[in-house]
Amino acid sequence: MGPKTPPAATDHDLFRLELVNLIDARHELVRLAELIDWSVFEREFGGQFVSTTGRPALPTRLVAGLLYLKHTFALSDEDVVERWVENPYWQHFCGERYFRHELPCDPSSLVRWRQRIGEAGVEWLLTQTIEAARAGGVLKRVSLSTIVLDTTVQEKAIAHPTDSRLLNRAREQLVEAAQDCGIVLRQSYARVGPAAEHQAGRYAHARQYRRMHKQLRKLRTWLGRVIRDVDRKAPREIPEALLARLATARRLYAQRRDSKNKLYALHAPEVECIAKGKARTPYEFGVKVSVAVTAREGIVVGMRSMPGNPYDGHTVDSALEQVQVLTETTPAIVLADRGYKGVVPACGARLLLSHTRKLPAKLKRLLRRRQVVEPMIGHMKTDGLLGRNWLKGEMGDAIHAVLCGAGHNLRMILAYLRVLLVAFVGWLVAASSIEATAAPGAVAVQN
Repeated sequence: MGPKTPPAATDHDLFRLELVNLIDARHELVRLAELIDWSVFEREFGGQFVSTTGRPALPTRLVAGLLYLKHTFALSDEDVVERWVENPYWQHFCGERYFRHELPCDPSSLVRWRQRIGEAGVEWLLTQTIEAARAGGVLKRVSLSTIVLDTTVQEKAIAHPTDSRLLNRAREQLVEAAQDCGIVLRQSYARVGPAAEHQAGRYAHARQYRRMHKQLRKLRTWLGRVIRDVDRKAPREIPEALLARLATARRLYAQRRDSKNKLYALHAPEVECIAKGKARTPYEFGVKVSVAVTAREGIVVGMRSMPGNPYDGHTVDSALEQVQVLTETTPAIVLADRGYKGVVPACGARLLLSHTRKLPAKLKRLLRRRQVVEPMIGHMKTDGLLGRNWLKGEMGDAIHAVLCGAGHNLRMILAYLRVLLVAFVGWLVAASSIEATAAPGAVAVQN
């Protein structure tokens, strides 16, 4: 059933104090709530609810506000609903009229809402942050003509992949699935499997690689024996759970060092190994994400996951297409690093690469703004949630990337509003002090 409609503003509760009379109207969250057009979410998300029966869904402003707060302050689903109860400004931001003492929803409701609206729905959340930045004076209209493109890695929430752990866990999961189907296995290797896994780790730490590989061969052999035993004893109609575990085990059993499309996590087969040339992290496990920010302010105007670890230049058209959809503007100049060499954007924008020689002085100064994207990515990973993605599947990667961009924009707007408030208060204090010092002199002249 469709979302709940908020109660009419004409209804008053004599025994409760309204939030507008409790909070400071100059607070940055109050002013940010006024910049966002919340009616867009009711219009765009309402089409996701085709059924007219059942329990009404949560209000769209409440869900959109919780998703905004989650990625603005880098919280989990559980933490954001718990802190929402304690903070009257958060409740006002989400459209509440009176202070509430109970949780707004179960944390799992945010999971279902993300799955329902999908990547197209969260792009509307990013679009409204861009419009709010424009309405608040953070983003100038002319800034959309020059953007900066770059790619980064959105790491998945997985343990560091090792052959010993993957082989042993695949065997354990296959044995468990077979036993759930009533298959009696010849041997499960439940005792020697974990011991071999731990021993392989000890040998690797001691740099005794020949002994380590011997333990890995044992683990691979035991996994192959369990696979063949399940194949022999499985019923004609294999259950889906067992079939999925069997396919994963076969893929891992056939995997070698020089194999393509390796499996790095049993619960997240979409994870890829990406090398970005960093000394501190030579390899990162996740998905490549394209980031587009304005060259002047650093506002995110496009963010999209790129599964398959494509060449950076091959992501240009997809990234610029998203920028055009979200901002309704075609960039004239695109700044990028040398990783985008040899590409001509299909939209007609001019692509300027780092270290390009024989440029006019104006374009040279403009090209220096390419570095603005680097600290923005760093802030999204340290102050936001881009550093670790807990959402499931490729759709989770896409949704999480867009929401991280929306959270970054809101942090930029809040910082701008906070500075304006401090400047306004400072101006009032200075004006009052000037009046206080001028008052005695005026009285003396009159006397």
